[in-house]
Amino acid sequence: MRKGETILIYEDEAFYAAFPSIVSRPDGELLVAFRRAPERRRYGAPGCTHCDPNSYLVLVRSRDLGRSWSGEPETIHAHPLAGSQDPCLLQLDDGALLCSSYAWMLLPQEGIERAAAAVRPSVYGWTFTFLGGYLMRSFDAGHSWEGPILPPQVADQDTYFPGIAIPAMNRGAMVQGRDGRVYWAVATGPRGASQHTRLDLLVSSTWGQEWEHVSQIADGGTVDFNETSLVETTAGDLVAFVRTAQFNDHGVVVRSPDQGRTWGPWQDMGVIGHPYHGLTLPDGRVFLVYGYRHEPYGVRARLLDPECTDFSGPELVLRDDGGNGDLGYPWACLTRDGRILAVYYFNRADGTRHIAGTFVDLE
Repeated sequence: MRKGETILIYEDEAFYAAFPSIVSRPDGELLVAFRRAPERRRYGAPGCTHCDPNSYLVLVRSRDLGRSWSGEPETIHAHPLAGSQDPCLLQLDDGALLCSSYAWMLLPQEGIERAAAAVRPSVYGWTFTFLGGYLMRSFDAGHSWEGPILPPQVADQDTYFPGIAIPAMNRGAMVQGRDGRVYWAVATGPRGASQHTRLDLLVSSTWGQEWEHVSQIADGGTVDFNETSLVETTAGDLVAFVRTAQFNDHGVVVRSPDQGRTWGPWQDMGVIGHPYHGLTLPDGRVFLVYGYRHEPYGVRARLLDPECTDFSGPELVLRDDGGNGDLGYPWACLTRDGRILAVYYFNRADGTRHIAGTFVDLE
């Protein structure tokens, strides 16, 4: 691999732009979706945060293989009750687009007192509760969207208010298998287990409209498993690249040989990442890209063998000039001219969070 040029995709000092995903359309058009929220430091906030009641999902386009991008973003969805996070795009084989997200709702003081287990630490004096996940679909290249589609709540998922379900969610790449079904690794917060997350597999045979719980992928116990991306290998295995907490920032990998019905033991990748995205290349190898939230802050990648069994290859540094650890969340696609484009959010010297990208050439 050889690092190519770095590009700016979207930046506006009035907004905190973060958590992108990218797809290459059948006609070569590139779509980058991301979460946009107010840059509240301009109004006296002490810092940036990943939780905001005014965050929503947007996208920008490139019709020239990433050389230029549309200006004002198009709205995918603004949640009527809460702030949305992490739009995760999937290009389906029939040309439709699927986008998963999840939401945090600002709570009144009375709600905080009723549902203490549901809250996050205060942000700007605000406290939030988790509303779970949802999906949007587009049949016209992202110009219009239908939804939200609410997936089912996974059994044993903790809930916070009587009668209000927490639909399944996760940040990470879904994958459409060779059987046409869509596979989605979701994170579940088991009832009564504060700060503990396990992974379950949902599968859709209706292009994201309806979902079936198929299996539990992994439960790390004292290791927290959360943001997860899936790939299907050339041999047909499903492989999950999992971000962790309480595990020295090492990612883990979990594998299923039978379309997700059963999963083997999770294994330490030995790769530090925040979080991971895997892109299957035409020759079957997998381009694994990940944020790096230690000095020097940035984004890194490596090539894996087609079955994703060897993580010892050389690491390619895409960026090492970040201002602090509030960056990363990369996502990659293959452009029509055969280049890899990895997109991510970034900051320089703790400045405006923006969406950037780096091209990678395969030699």
